[in-house]
Amino acid sequence: MNPNLQFDFQIDKKTNTVHVKREFAADLNLTWDAWTKPEILDQWWAPKPYKAVTKSMDFKEGGTWLYYMESPEGHKHWCKNDYQTIHPKQSYRALDAFCDENGVTLDAMPRTLWTNTFTEQGSDKTMVSIVAKYDSLADLEKEIEMGFKEGFTMALGNLDEVLEKLTQA
Repeated sequence: MNPNLQFDFQIDKKTNTVHVKREFAADLNLTWDAWTKPEILDQWWAPKPYKAVTKSMDFKEGGTWLYYMESPEGHKHWCKNDYQTIHPKQSYRALDAFCDENGVTLDAMPRTLWTNTFTEQGSDKTMVSIVAKYDSLADLEKEIEMGFKEGFTMALGNLDEVLEKLTQA
């Protein structure tokens, strides 16, 4: 990660939330696309050495992103995001879940309500503020135990690399 870019990761156990503020060295349009277009999302969303593969994505209110993260051994971990609200190039809210390959939610796993807000920081930087909310403290703690902070931090670093390639293209 570029040490000159802002990164803040806070866990609030009183409200069952994770707050992340992350600055990216790319304009608002490209940063928004990187979070909302599967051909870019698949390049960075999964922490290495996993890879993300989109099965389907309908980025609209009421739409769903169905994807899996694949391990180097070929194990697939299916997930989905159900988009609730979208304000183009400003914010979106989505409820994610672990699921099967048909998008059927695995009830034993926590769900996360993501609210991602995008703010232009001049012509070449964008701040993304993320609030990940859980139904209970137990769900939040389960996500933390599964390595959420480490995995998400790694994925955001992957995004830095992808954005750098795309801005140089």
